Amino acid sequence: MALSAFYAVWGLLLEVAIAFGPVPRITWEHKEVQLIHFNESKVSNYSTLLLSEDKNILYVGAREVIFALNAVNIAEKQHELHWKVTEDKRTKCAVKGKSEQTECRNYVRVLQQLNDTFLYVCGTNAFQPTCDYLNLISFELGGKNEDGKGRCPFDPAQSYTSVMVDEELYSGTSYNFLGSEPIISRHSHQSPLRTEYAIPWLNEPNFVFADVIRADPNSTDGEDDKIYFFFTEVSVEYEFVGKLMIPRIARVCKRDQGGLRTLQKKWTSFLKARLICTIPDKNLIFNVINDVFILKSPTLKEPVIYGVFTPQLNNVGLSAVCAYNLSTVEEVFSKGKYMQSATVEQSHTKWVRYNGEIPNPRPGACINNEARASNYMSSLNLPDKTLQFVKDHPLMDDSVTPMGDRPRLVKRDVKYTQIVVDRVRALNGTIYDVMFIGTDQGALHKAISYENGMHIIEETQLFPNFEPVQTLLLSSKTGRRYLFAGSNSGVVQSPVAFCDKYTTCVDCVLARDPYCAWKPLEASCIDIFKEGEMERNWIQNIGGDASSCSAFLTWMAKSR
Repeated sequence: MALSAFYAVWGLLLEVAIAFGPVPRITWEHKEVQLIHFNESKVSNYSTLLLSEDKNILYVGAREVIFALNAVNIAEKQHELHWKVTEDKRTKCAVKGKSEQTECRNYVRVLQQLNDTFLYVCGTNAFQPTCDYLNLISFELGGKNEDGKGRCPFDPAQSYTSVMVDEELYSGTSYNFLGSEPIISRHSHQSPLRTEYAIPWLNEPNFVFADVIRADPNSTDGEDDKIYFFFTEVSVEYEFVGKLMIPRIARVCKRDQGGLRTLQKKWTSFLKARLICTIPDKNLIFNVINDVFILKSPTLKEPVIYGVFTPQLNNVGLSAVCAYNLSTVEEVFSKGKYMQSATVEQSHTKWVRYNGEIPNPRPGACINNEARASNYMSSLNLPDKTLQFVKDHPLMDDSVTPMGDRPRLVKRDVKYTQIVVDRVRALNGTIYDVMFIGTDQGALHKAISYENGMHIIEETQLFPNFEPVQTLLLSSKTGRRYLFAGSNSGVVQSPVAFCDKYTTCVDCVLARDPYCAWKPLEASCIDIFKEGEMERNWIQNIGGDASSCSAFLTWMAKSR
């Protein structure tokens, strides 16, 4: 990255940005659409959501309380559990300089499905993070009170992420009271692992998302399941007067056991790379990642990673969505060059490409059939040379570039905060990725990319008081799809489409919404996924050609 590119990050020009971004075709005010709300008086921070599709339950973690709601109608509360901080802990927290009324409470930050009977739950607990097991039958805590350090943040304002994989919790958060020791860790009775506490591994990261991608069961290479973490961190490659932020993707292997001598109880498979989201011809760099969604679908050859980005100094309110193929990510980690600390001071450059010999087995790689053939059955067998290399070179020189080498969507005058993506087959058989993107003003944009560009179908105001969308979940059950959004004041449930709001055939078709089609015989715009079976005479055109509407009317007139 040249110095000029760095200055582009810091001083985005307003006139460059003015032209960016499709405008939502229609905006629904909060009172215009049918949304279902859930909130209770004196409860705030409904920011942790977990959806159980099997049981039709939405679990909500808020300040000092956990709710179980009916996922078909979240206004119906099924259970609630109060999880408060003791007076003694609140007092001790206040003595350390924290607010007794706000910070010294228990903010539920981890809600993960352990098995059919239990959720694993963690809360900030007045800066003494604690984890426990929530019995889903009795809806009571087991009283384990496990130390939540490294699993849950101390401070409710700190960034964090977690994912449960085969009853083991993988998390990214801070390990200490001050928030100065970031950690990516696995909590397991057999083999707990963590990152090195070293700036090259993690440098003031802001964690946003984690998820597992399973190995292809039909593959013959014996690859491992991999857990991916997404965060923005302060650059280690370059050093300027101000801190340059870099969006990252990091990866660890599920069967990693740590090293025998080097990297004992530390990841041997931790590697990280830069995520590129730029408009090269405009010299625009989106270098802060706000949220990620990994689209996994039977109709996809491979998972697609969607990320929401903003520039570092967002003085013109720009946001972008970039999409990445998993194979591009894997190419960087499995074949890319590594970086190393620069031995000679080169102005602002602190890390450079490593061009020396790379040890065998390849540092940071998962144990696969090739490694096993060389008698490396586990990371505990790996030679110190490989382990020392990955300890000193966790950063890849190659970057992960987006599909099409540019953003899917760029929008001005908005800050995108959350994203989920649904994969929808239109009436003509074409498959579209429909993006639902939450904003810091409580709105939801629904957008699709089609042959001629990007179209924002609609903007819906989810929260009447324009507060940020903090969490966004998608339920994609056949015939019943909903969105759930969490904010400080409550949870909102929305359908994925408002087809019935379109009262004419032209209006319905011009929406270019793959969920909606005009049903001529009933003269109504319908959600095609709520119907028993699709019919040929329904009218839909994602390109926006509504001529079929008048053609049908002409045919009707002639047939009478």
